[in-house]
Amino acid sequence: MGDTTVTTTEGREEAVPRAVTAPARPGLRQRLRTPRRPRLWFEILLIAVSYWTYSLIRNAVPEQRGQALRNADWLWRLEHQLGIAVEQSVNHAVNSVTWLIVGMNYYYATLHFVVTLGVLVWLFRSHPGRYAATRLVLFATTGVALLGYYLYPLAPPRLMNGGGFIDTVMVHETWGSMASGDLKNMSNQYAAMPSMHIGWSLWCGLTIFALASVPWARVLGLLYPTLTLVVIVATANHFWLDAVGGVLCLCFGYVVASAWYGRVPYALPRLPEPRGDEAGSGRRRAGRAARR
Repeated sequence: MGDTTVTTTEGREEAVPRAVTAPARPGLRQRLRTPRRPRLWFEILLIAVSYWTYSLIRNAVPEQRGQALRNADWLWRLEHQLGIAVEQSVNHAVNSVTWLIVGMNYYYATLHFVVTLGVLVWLFRSHPGRYAATRLVLFATTGVALLGYYLYPLAPPRLMNGGGFIDTVMVHETWGSMASGDLKNMSNQYAAMPSMHIGWSLWCGLTIFALASVPWARVLGLLYPTLTLVVIVATANHFWLDAVGGVLCLCFGYVVASAWYGRVPYALPRLPEPRGDEAGSGRRRAGRAARR
């Protein structure tokens, strides 16, 4: 007798190829919340348009001189009641050292922009996965500050009537403030609350402290907003409480970014997930390498 062929169904199920189901495409909100590698041209355009819009709105706020001076008087009285009204003493003491106050005038005029842009560039290059979320903190902080300028016009100490403060830029004839000298018509002089010098410098300092790997850089990150606080007071551009307003605006910015991304920006991955086209190219390259 010939051999009998026995056919069995055992194992046949495993031989049948399973249908491959494509993963569900994430929704628009999920895609927006997923960190992606920023595009240089878009970031340059976004920052330029955003700062132009910020300056336009800030300077379009009516210069309510009378109300701004009344608010300054009230704030100055409040600081006296709280026992923190030492701005005038700091202003006069630092003004007596010419080289120091001139240096602070230039500090006030330049580092506000230079350091902030420098930190943005550093984030873009070294922490692209955290860039968008950290940038959102800065944008939300600046956006809510515009409400403060509109709702609470405030004269800086140097413009108070009978306040006894020294306008250090005018006295030493240095270019140190867009709100003094020949440049005063380019900026709203009565938009002192909140202080974005503090909001932006503290954003820079916290970002550097949280993400820098070099200890001395982290220390400098904390010193930067501290020194900025001394500068804005010594030059009579802000009260202490203007700085508090800047800190509150920054807290709002962190709340917005954390709510949108589901965690603090610094806790996001340093490197972002690849975009769809980048991921597809990577898979194709890996497939070609496996076939070789």
